[in-house]
Order: sequence, then C-alpha cells, then structure tokens
Amino acid sequence: MKVTREQAIQNRDRVLDVASRLFRERGFDGIGVADLMKSAGLTHGGFYGQFGSKEALMTEACSRSIDSALETWTKVGGRANGNPLAAVMQGYLSKQHRDNPGAGCVIASLGAETTRQGSSLRRAVTDGTRKMLDLLTSFAPGRTQAVKRECAVVAYASMVGALVLARAVDDAELSDEILQAVVTALPGASSCQIS
Repeated sequence: MKVTREQAIQNRDRVLDVASRLFRERGFDGIGVADLMKSAGLTHGGFYGQFGSKEALMTEACSRSIDSALETWTKVGGRANGNPLAAVMQGYLSKQHRDNPGAGCVIASLGAETTRQGSSLRRAVTDGTRKMLDLLTSFAPGRTQAVKRECAVVAYASMVGALVLARAVDDAELSDEILQAVVTALPGASSCQIS
C-alpha cells in the first residue's frame, strides 16, 4: 500500500517527535533505529526513506527540540510581569522540568554527548544555542547590549549546569536546593549587574 505525501509528512513528524523525546530520555546511543521506529509505530524499513542516517535524525530532532523551547520561552517571557528572564529561569529550573528529561532541554540532556557527535549535529546545537542566547539577551536587564548579552550567557550556562547537576544527584533535598539556589541567585535578584 502506497503512502500518500501527506501521510509521509505525518509519519516523518511522528518519528521526529518520538526521536526527540527518546534521545533526551535515553541518550543518542541508548536507542537504535529499529526500536525508535517501533516506538513511532512504523517499520524499520521506512527510516531510510525519511532520513539519510541516524545522525541526520539526531540533528533534526535536536533542532526541533530547540525550536520548541524557543517558542515556549518566547511565550513565557511575553507573559512575564516585569522580569521575563526570571520567568524563563523559574520554569526551566522547576522540579517538573528536572523530572521529565524527555520533554525538557535537549542541551541539559544531551550536551555532553553532543561533543562526541558529527559536525552537522554540533552545528545545529551551536545555531540553537545562539538563538537561545539572543532571546535571553532580549529578556535580560542591563544598561548596555554587552551587559545584557553577558547576563544571558551566565543565566543560560547556569540554568543548564544546575539542571544537569540537579538530575545527577540522588538526594532529592540536594537536587531541590541546587535548583532553588540558581533561581534565587541570578534572574533579577542580582539584576545581572556584571562588572
């Protein structure tokens, strides 16, 4: 039975959504193409008709995750009263985000693994990071663009680092403490007055 063009697009989107979630949950090497396709409800044979390689899928899945986060952060920042950076940080450094890596930040879940991957994936992560930093810069307090940018870089690096550390420890109180400390220390409490 031949698949329509519309169905092929829907199948591809389903594979990307499933891959994005499963890569963040299990890592790039934690799931193979056959199991990924099975989780998407499709046959293994259909994979190469949609993607040239697992790396191509990894690249597109990471780009999709970053674009989704950008949409979310834009909405959160737009609804914020007073300090959009603080609002983004509070959502990012929440227990809910910590406890759901499959629906969370691709950089916190896969950043360390990305360094051992091919150039196309690393380029996608680099481009996505630039977009995230541009958005956070637009949200950041500061007298000059340079100060706002530095604040955005510090905030983003602190957010990712705090989430990675909070997920890594096996003590719930310590994990909560890590998240709360970074939320309290950065987003406006200090107004990012970086010297």
